[in-house]
Amino acid sequence: MFDKILIANRGEVAVRIIKTCRRMGVKTVIVFSEADRDSMAVEMADEKVFIGPAPAAESYLVIDKIIAAVKQTGAQAVHPGFGFLSEKVEFAQRCADEGIVFIGPNPHAIHAMGDKIESKKTAAAAGVSCVPGHIGEIADTAHAVAISEEIGYPVMIKASAGGGGKGIRVAYDRKDVEEGFPAVRAEAKNAFGDDRIFIEKFILAPRHIEIQVLGDKHGNVVHLFERECSIQRRNQKVIEEAPSPLLDEATRAAMGAQAVALAKAVGYDSAGTVEFVASGKDKSFYFLEMNTRLQVEHPVSEAITGLDLVEQMLRVAAGEALSFQQQDLKINGWAIESRIYAEDPYRNFLPSIGRLKRYLPPVEGDFGTHKVRNDAGVREGDEISMFYDPMISKLVTWGPDRLSAIDAQAAALDTFLIEGIQDNIPFLAAVMEESRFRSGDITTAYIKDEFPDGFKGAPLTDKIQRLMAGVGALVHMRKLARDGEISGRMTPHKPIRSDWVVRIEGTYHPLHVEITPDGAHVRFESGETIEIKSDFKPGDRLITGTAHARGVFEDEGFAVKFKDRVQGYEFQYRGAKAVVIVATPRDAELHAKLPEKVAADTSRLIISPMPGLVVSIDVVAGQEVKSGEAIAIVEAMKMQNIIRAERDGKVAKVHVGAGAAVAADEILVELA
Repeated sequence: MFDKILIANRGEVAVRIIKTCRRMGVKTVIVFSEADRDSMAVEMADEKVFIGPAPAAESYLVIDKIIAAVKQTGAQAVHPGFGFLSEKVEFAQRCADEGIVFIGPNPHAIHAMGDKIESKKTAAAAGVSCVPGHIGEIADTAHAVAISEEIGYPVMIKASAGGGGKGIRVAYDRKDVEEGFPAVRAEAKNAFGDDRIFIEKFILAPRHIEIQVLGDKHGNVVHLFERECSIQRRNQKVIEEAPSPLLDEATRAAMGAQAVALAKAVGYDSAGTVEFVASGKDKSFYFLEMNTRLQVEHPVSEAITGLDLVEQMLRVAAGEALSFQQQDLKINGWAIESRIYAEDPYRNFLPSIGRLKRYLPPVEGDFGTHKVRNDAGVREGDEISMFYDPMISKLVTWGPDRLSAIDAQAAALDTFLIEGIQDNIPFLAAVMEESRFRSGDITTAYIKDEFPDGFKGAPLTDKIQRLMAGVGALVHMRKLARDGEISGRMTPHKPIRSDWVVRIEGTYHPLHVEITPDGAHVRFESGETIEIKSDFKPGDRLITGTAHARGVFEDEGFAVKFKDRVQGYEFQYRGAKAVVIVATPRDAELHAKLPEKVAADTSRLIISPMPGLVVSIDVVAGQEVKSGEAIAIVEAMKMQNIIRAERDGKVAKVHVGAGAAVAADEILVELA
């Protein structure tokens, strides 16, 4: 085994690799950019080497700098993680030429399978069923349109060197191709340094299922079963699970055998993933691509097999043979992974950058009935940068069956508290409660189908409103009790029981509250009662405890996220968010008589929905524009976002130009 390896990556995957290396007694070296100088990975590694400015093209993607760092530190091998140089055949070959072990597949396998165009040629030659499409480079937009119309819409425009959901667009007509092809080419050039594009048929209502394979340098290859990755947004995986609720034993065996055969055909000798698109109707499947690296979602495979894939990669790279065969591998239970992203789900999931003012992840460990794991590369106080992927962490839960794993995930998301930036936890929590997801009837169009108008928050069900009302009253009375303890008061006021009216988004809940030593007894106007047990103290941002109510909470535990507001409080629970105002019956009666405020009309302002860099402004003052017309392109976190007009109008003023850095809600263009 190696004495020391270098990790040519950053963030949570670097931390993930370091943890396994520590357990194995292998020392680690981390390379870092200016943006990552104070990162968690840099703090954890045994040695660190500075490699340049924040942009990846000037640091993490510069092969010469990585090789120099290896030589400087005397590392014997390089683990590339995922993204960056992990699938660059030039990097693997350079390591081989320099006598450095590449902890990944051999250059031939990367070349044969890592390039999406070449991989399809190889798969076709091996007799693997492939999705209909154009296998070959595409010259320009006109050529792309011709190919798309020959294949038949809808089509998928993909970067040959792409990965991680970057460099992909689905086109449903000619206009989509004309807009999408140059955008994908630009994203591919910026993210991967390779602007080659291919086009294939987009299969309606598909399911994305991948097989984890593992090979050694002695000709042995096994598969670690499948992962279902159909919950996607903008072709970026959001929620993954293992195994898949679609596959039966026969289909699983057939898909696994095909993946192993393909890996053996190219002499694959590391961890890798063969991706398929499968039909939910007849379980037919087609080869999509092979990712010749560790996948972001690998922890769910680890959870159901008990293997450490990073450890296996190190052992294989060191020349060891696999210590198990296919028949030794079994599926144990079910695992769910949620990707925690720095993005605003209420604003079409646009990136959010800034500092983590609070970062309190769920407690990790084996709790008997379930397990919780959180792979993160950040701590409280760290900054989420615009230069890299917006993923904060990967939350993984295991249970003996699918629903228990989902319930464990929902409970863990409830206790995951992040402040300072926006995060997608409310959306993830809402999905865990959604009936179609829980049934397993999912496709890659799931998010679009279930949230066609974007995410507005989970519905405020009767159960959730009762919980929020009761917790709101408890919070309010605890705060009143604290206020009554102000120094100098002759008689502290500590309300023990009171009548209140709790308003939740326009709905009024009259109730009577009696404070108890460990929480509160709440009686609603209907006569129904609940007991809330919680050790909440003023200043807490997460209210946890156990709840008991006749026919409502049924002894379920709960965790409600809480914020003070100028008026009232804001609560979040299971993806639902609400402003909760606790008032006396008299104040509530007066408030109900006040007129509703009317929001100002801002439809003439075209604003940047996120912080980023203006790539282009496509209109000029005086120009007539139509609703839906592209106005500008703003780039952030490696993604180009087209900003469109929300209504017809004439451009009155252009506020920024190409190259400008803009903040969220900054005005780009103003209509007359």
